[in-house]
Amino acid sequence: MQLAVTGKGAAQTFKDEPGGHRWQRIPPTEKRGRVQTSTVTVAVLGTLVKGNRELRYDEVNIVTCRGTGPGGQNRNKTESCVIVTHKATKLQVRIDNERSQHQNKALAMSLMAAKLNEAERESAIGARDADRRAQVGSGMRGDKVRTYRSQDDSVTDHVTGKKWRLKDWTRGIW
Repeated sequence: MQLAVTGKGAAQTFKDEPGGHRWQRIPPTEKRGRVQTSTVTVAVLGTLVKGNRELRYDEVNIVTCRGTGPGGQNRNKTESCVIVTHKATKLQVRIDNERSQHQNKALAMSLMAAKLNEAERESAIGARDADRRAQVGSGMRGDKVRTYRSQDDSVTDHVTGKKWRLKDWTRGIW
């Protein structure tokens, strides 16, 4: 499940929440008084920025050449094929679909911008996943941040060592 919280102070409010949360309760149907434990892991992440990167001509090398394949005499005489290489990442795009060099250049530049945006997005997703894994931990009992015990009416924060009444906690008095 995902929850999006925005607004002033949202990051400060949820800064202590990442990790495992344990809820202990005795269900009403339990005759012997056995405690059931549920665990949920929480990760607090920032929003993922969409990449709308504009590609500049000084970031790329553009080379023209003759196209290959069928096309007759025009294909053999004109340099309509465009190869765009991004200087920083060495990504390369070769377009020779159209007869016009200008059309191929525009198509190659837009395709290169799309490839770079996708690479940036994948990198951001990888960093976000690593951040989530670091916050969540293994999800085992020892990784708990907070324990909620309904039978004792208590909430224990294992990071700070503080304790509250469960009724106060659910009302936001903490």
